[in-house]
Amino acid sequence: MFDTVLVANRGEIAVRVIRTLRSLGVRSVAVFSDADADARHVREADTAVRIGPAPAAESYLSAERLLEAAARTGAQAVHPGYGFLAENADFARACADAGLLFIGPPASAISLMGDKIRAKETVKAAGVPVVPGSSGSGLTDVQLADSAREIGMPVLLKPSAGGGGKGMRLVRDAAVLGDEIAAARREARASFGDDTLLVERWIDRPRHIEIQVLADGHGNVVHLGERECSLQRRHQKIIEEAPSVLLDERTRAAMGEAAVQAARSCGYSGAGTVEFIVPGSDPSSYYFMEMNTRLQVEHPVTEMITGIDLVEWQLRVAAGERLAFAQDDITLTGHAVEARICAEDPSRGFLPSGGTVLRLREPQGDGVRTDSGLTEGTEVGSLYDPMLSKVIAYGPDRATALRRLRGALAETVTLGVQTNAGFLRRLLAHPAVVAGELDTGLVEREVEGLVSGEVPGSVYVAGGLLRQAALFPSPAPSRNWGLRPQAPADRSERPRPQTPDGLDGWTDPFSVPSGWRLGGEPAWTVHHLRVPGHEPVAVRVRGPLHDADVSWGSGGLPPVSGRGGLGGEKSSTVALHLDGVTHTFHHSGTWLGRDGDAWNLLDHDPVAASLTGAAHAGVDSLTAPMPGTVTVVKVAVGDEVAAGQSLLVVEAMKMEHVISAPHAGTVTELDVTPGTTVAMDQVLAVIAPQDTAPQETTAQEEEKA
Repeated sequence: MFDTVLVANRGEIAVRVIRTLRSLGVRSVAVFSDADADARHVREADTAVRIGPAPAAESYLSAERLLEAAARTGAQAVHPGYGFLAENADFARACADAGLLFIGPPASAISLMGDKIRAKETVKAAGVPVVPGSSGSGLTDVQLADSAREIGMPVLLKPSAGGGGKGMRLVRDAAVLGDEIAAARREARASFGDDTLLVERWIDRPRHIEIQVLADGHGNVVHLGERECSLQRRHQKIIEEAPSVLLDERTRAAMGEAAVQAARSCGYSGAGTVEFIVPGSDPSSYYFMEMNTRLQVEHPVTEMITGIDLVEWQLRVAAGERLAFAQDDITLTGHAVEARICAEDPSRGFLPSGGTVLRLREPQGDGVRTDSGLTEGTEVGSLYDPMLSKVIAYGPDRATALRRLRGALAETVTLGVQTNAGFLRRLLAHPAVVAGELDTGLVEREVEGLVSGEVPGSVYVAGGLLRQAALFPSPAPSRNWGLRPQAPADRSERPRPQTPDGLDGWTDPFSVPSGWRLGGEPAWTVHHLRVPGHEPVAVRVRGPLHDADVSWGSGGLPPVSGRGGLGGEKSSTVALHLDGVTHTFHHSGTWLGRDGDAWNLLDHDPVAASLTGAAHAGVDSLTAPMPGTVTVVKVAVGDEVAAGQSLLVVEAMKMEHVISAPHAGTVTELDVTPGTTVAMDQVLAVIAPQDTAPQETTAQEEEKA
């Protein structure tokens, strides 16, 4: 076994690999960009080396800098994780040339399987069924369009290089093939540096099932069963489980053998995954899609049902060891399900989000595992992939695993960064998911019912109580924190009489914002609260905080009364008792979180809001829907645009978002160029509507004036 291994990655997978290295007594070397100088993987490694500035192209994607770091630290091997250079054949060759072992398959296998066109031809020759599609590499846009029409709509455009759903486009209308091919090429080029595309027949309501394989350098190949990865959004997996409820033992064995043959056909060694598309109505008709020549994001579910540490066996195989088990030794026990926690906002169309992790709680134990790269204080930006962590649950059966994962997601707290945790929890409770009736289009069909559009009233109640507590300048360390200020120092030894509502008798009750009045009913304190994207809500609070009267409402709606209270550690939790139900919120600053959902609760200033609205009267500002980089600008100031016309493209976390004209008009402002880095809600351009767009004054009109 090696003495020292450099982990050429970041985030949760770097932390995951470091954990196994530590268990084997192997020294770990982390690498980091300037953006990750204080990241968790840097803290947990034995040694860490800076490899460049924040952009991935100048750090994590720089083979030269990674090899320099390996040489400086005496590393004998490099583990690439997944993403970045994990499936880069040139990097694997460069490691070998530098005298380093690449912990992965041979460069020849990476190169062959990394080209989806050649990969299909190779496995087809080995007897593995493949999806009907285009043949040949380097097809032009016209040739791709012709192939698509020949196959018949709908079709799927796929980058030949890379994976993870990046650049994939489902096209149902032949009229838009040109635009979709251009967009797919742009995204493939940005993600993988290669815009070669292929086209395949789209199978309606398919299931995505993959087989985990392990191969050593001595000709031994086994499979470790399948993973169901059908719950996807935009062709990217969000929930994975093992085993699949779709397969019977006969089909599982047949698909496993096909995966083994695919691995043998390219001379594979190490851990890899063979992906299949399977018609839900006929599981015995399965087609090879691609082979991922690396560790998969979802590998923990396989580890949980087999008891095999895949990272450990990657290391052992790379060190020349034989597999210690044959196919008959592999058993699948119980069920495991994984949820990917991503920095994205479901209420804003799943646009990437960002920010600072202000408070973090990640569940562990009792059949629950969290793989994460986060710590409190982590800055989540737009430079890297949006996946932050993975929550995995195991049970003796599928129902138990699902129940444990829903509970774990409810306990997951990532305040300061909007995530999809609440959305995933609701998805796991969907009747079709519970029944195992899955397909790759289920999430897109049901998304509206799974996205929490309205802010629950309990959020505003909790926010109002927090605002009330914040008015106390120095809360006493009592069971009802924030109820009364500290007594003056010169009276600290004297008994403290209590007022009827629980206030410190030494405190002037008229100076305490509790609503207390001498000889009368308590007065209401009004807080104006707003969740971005929603109208402001007035929350009224009166009485002591441990048993407050609270009402809230907006517009002409009558307020709804309830009772609430604060409990738990200060700046940690709000225990809210409302209408007979107890809600537990976690909070930090202006962020509130409950059941995996998080809300940024802001003070609302009606005067400032009206001034802002007046400043933009008669024009529409186009703002950045997410922090990212402007990659395409199609207009200039003075251009006339049509409603719905594509004007700009913003890219963040390897995802493109097209900014379109909200109406016909004239571009009166354009504040960005290609390459401009923008923040969320930053103004990009202003479009004056046609009826208000400035018109040129003719000489005759000037004379009349």
